[in-house]
Amino acid sequence: MGVEVAVVIGGGNIYRGMQAASSGIDRVQGDHMGMLATVINGLAIQSGMESLGMKTTRLLSAIKMEQIAEPFIRRRAVRHLEKGRIVIFGAGTGNPYFHH
Repeated sequence: MGVEVAVVIGGGNIYRGMQAASSGIDRVQGDHMGMLATVINGLAIQSGMESLGMKTTRLLSAIKMEQIAEPFIRRRAVRHLEKGRIVIFGAGTGNPYFHH
């Protein structure tokens, strides 16, 4: 069909870094915890898609954690899309203080 599918995942259902700052958690650590929450949700989405028969998924992370997700490299993400794979983006940009 010529469609490329990418999923930008959130993690607010697990952790909200900005709200945690009000309870005394360091803002940078809170943001990092939120990024990790997006990777957890990315793993869940990937697992769900694969259980539905979508075997061509790739989870990319802006934070290095090669045991569970590929590192985000723009050209790699584009290549996955060109090959018809579903790309799931986790960990945002990998930078604290950067929110939507």
